[in-house]
Amino acid sequence: MDAFMLEGDVAVVTGALGKLGPVWVGTLLDAGANVLALDRPGVPPSPAFAALSGRYGAERLVSAGADVCSRPELEAALRRCEEAFGPPGILVNNAGIDRPPSSDGKGRRLEDIPLEENLRILEVNAAGLFLVSQVFGGAMARAGRGSIINIGSGASQLTPANLSVYAATKSALDAITRVLAKELGPRKIRVNSINPGATATEGARAVGLIGTGNDFEKQMIAMTPLGRIGQPSDIAPIAVFLASEDSRWLTGEIILASGGQR
Repeated sequence: MDAFMLEGDVAVVTGALGKLGPVWVGTLLDAGANVLALDRPGVPPSPAFAALSGRYGAERLVSAGADVCSRPELEAALRRCEEAFGPPGILVNNAGIDRPPSSDGKGRRLEDIPLEENLRILEVNAAGLFLVSQVFGGAMARAGRGSIINIGSGASQLTPANLSVYAATKSALDAITRVLAKELGPRKIRVNSINPGATATEGARAVGLIGTGNDFEKQMIAMTPLGRIGQPSDIAPIAVFLASEDSRWLTGEIILASGGQR
């Protein structure tokens, strides 16, 4: 792929300040895009994101605080994007709640999760994704082009025990991806999903799921034909491909980026 295949494009990344967010942001910047980084107001930037800010500066990377479930905050973020760079042509729906399972990887039983927490996971992971797509997808529709990339999870297909609410929201994401691909295709907007398998993110390392050689990590490796845990650098280039014209004939696709784990 060309080194600067997205040069001049404008990208928006939600959930941009931590976990996988800086990976998407950095890869899009490296490919030439200007990026608006969204996250909840008050969320501190991770060291990885702070490094990107120092490297690229405000000419290429700006941030905005917005709850994905707040239309006024998202509309203000859209104005911020348009003022800084112009209308967005790429949207990476990365924001989501993933309540960390226990260190043995067994997750949390449904009855152990408070109702309020269940509802918030559903709100952010499903309704929030839909609302962000409404606001920024609307701007793409007015411009007559765009690529929406939803970040799902292998959990929607693997359906592991004790992750019922999380897996349900990611199954909803798969369905929304396919529906919006049909709905927005006539307006020249493509919609696809990247569903990572077990990946060595900052979050996975922080809660001890990855990097400790525990039973969960060993099980994930044993289930993966390519024989290792995925790295963010394995996943991020897929987003650049889906954002670029090289994928112009792809829409409604669910790409399971899992090293063959099924």
